[in-house]
Amino acid sequence: MQRIVSICPSNTELLTALDLTECLVGLDNYSDWPSTVQNLPRVGPDLNIDMEKVKALKPDWVLASVSVPGMEKNIEALEQEGIPYLVLYPDRIQGIPQDFIRVAERAGVAERGHDLAHRFWLKLDEIKSKIPADQHVHRLYWEWWPKPVFTPGRDNWLTDVSEWVGGVNVFGEEKGQSVQTDWAEVARRQPDRVLAVWTGVPMNRVKKEKILSRPPWQGKPFAQPDRIHILEEGWYCRPSQRILTGIEYLAHLLYPDRFDPPDPDRPI
Repeated sequence: MQRIVSICPSNTELLTALDLTECLVGLDNYSDWPSTVQNLPRVGPDLNIDMEKVKALKPDWVLASVSVPGMEKNIEALEQEGIPYLVLYPDRIQGIPQDFIRVAERAGVAERGHDLAHRFWLKLDEIKSKIPADQHVHRLYWEWWPKPVFTPGRDNWLTDVSEWVGGVNVFGEEKGQSVQTDWAEVARRQPDRVLAVWTGVPMNRVKKEKILSRPPWQGKPFAQPDRIHILEEGWYCRPSQRILTGIEYLAHLLYPDRFDPPDPDRPI
């Protein structure tokens, strides 16, 4: 059995979906799903992995990522230490099922990867088939960080997520993975809804009243309590199978007559 260390939460989730939990011997500090991995040894925060701890676990390889700026230094450290690794960087949504296949092939279970990728696309198609084609296109503003303001751009999976539920990312024409902007520019783009998914911040620490009080947003149609949604960042900021839970939940928000809330324990 291979020994694998995961140094990014989305990677841990992906490995469990491939039924490789028994191969995991260590995780980054922020890997918190599913519950079956909670007691594994930790090797530090995903932006500052302790390579001595990684080496002590004697992994056959490390599953790394550069999905968050700053993770590049982990790759440099793995190179310096001569630790074998595979690095993931799924920018658009199609990169997620492709990563299922890449990881499964590296772990020697290629068939599982192809099966999981197939089920991922089937689930997406099932959701899309229930989206009404003749309704208003929802203008969505995704907020990754409030100050300075960061939002996903054209080359990010959340632009795809927006389209999959019959919407549009109001910053989806801006180049790059992420875009730095400000509250006044958000207001100028006239979103229908605000989707707050602050990276690494639990939902209970994101206060709707503070979002509503932003001066440039006063009097705007979207700056209403029922138009601002504080979402589980693990469903939207991590490129794993849990993005399906996020898509299904967003569809439920937009079309409650067509979608029930998803089961968060069974994304796929």
